[in-house]
Amino acid sequence: MTPKPSAPRLLAFLYGVPIGTLGGLIGLGGAEFRLPVLKAVFHYSTRRAVALNLAVSLVTLVASLVVRLRVSPGGALLPLVPIISGLIAGSILGAWLGASYASRISIAQLDRWVFFLLVGIGLLLIAEGSLPWQAGGVPWGLGGRLPLAVAVGVGIGLVSSLLGVAGGELIIPTLVFLFGADIKIAGTASVLVSLPTVLVGLARYARLGAFEERSDLGTLVLPMGVGSILGAFLGGILVPFVPAGALKIGLGAILIGSAIRIFQARPHGQ
Repeated sequence: MTPKPSAPRLLAFLYGVPIGTLGGLIGLGGAEFRLPVLKAVFHYSTRRAVALNLAVSLVTLVASLVVRLRVSPGGALLPLVPIISGLIAGSILGAWLGASYASRISIAQLDRWVFFLLVGIGLLLIAEGSLPWQAGGVPWGLGGRLPLAVAVGVGIGLVSSLLGVAGGELIIPTLVFLFGADIKIAGTASVLVSLPTVLVGLARYARLGAFEERSDLGTLVLPMGVGSILGAFLGGILVPFVPAGALKIGLGAILIGSAIRIFQARPHGQ
């Protein structure tokens, strides 16, 4: 087994801040940008990088939930409770299956999956930055919307556990476009869906031995998580001064370029 490189706390913190800032500017956690950094800068294998990315995502999600529950009216979430519950049920199953699948396939196969998913998220960011956000929702009753939420949740959980992301980049558009949620409420609902999804993914990776080297939790996960929280706060302050649409298009292009460079041009790690 290849020895893992050290992850100095300061370096992890310093990378966490700008990643968190970018995430705060576009309303996401930034995990999709953190994974290429864990792979290219800290030189973790893809499996290890995904598991650590999930751990950092958990730190940022807990902080985000504390903030959002203080500022978001709880009553506004009530109409979405059945949909949120369906998404959680599906995403928990997807996260468990995704982590199990990632542990069984080869590094080369996992790299291909990560590459295609990162490119897909990059294209999604470009589309979100180019197209107007209009809350419509499928014209079905709860009997049709609930199974749809569960099915979509499975896909979200799979992506979450294969990339180590919280899944907000998929959950928020799902809530807005499929279920007609207000964009601000969708952000809070996304955190509620993401938290159990990430916890299940982490539990599965832990059972599969992904966190046997616990030193990384103190040298990388916590400092990068703290840096990401600070960055998200700074990003929130800068939101009024930055055109979100143009930023999403630019970041989507950067994410696609990073995926090509790191997961296609580099030899597959072990």
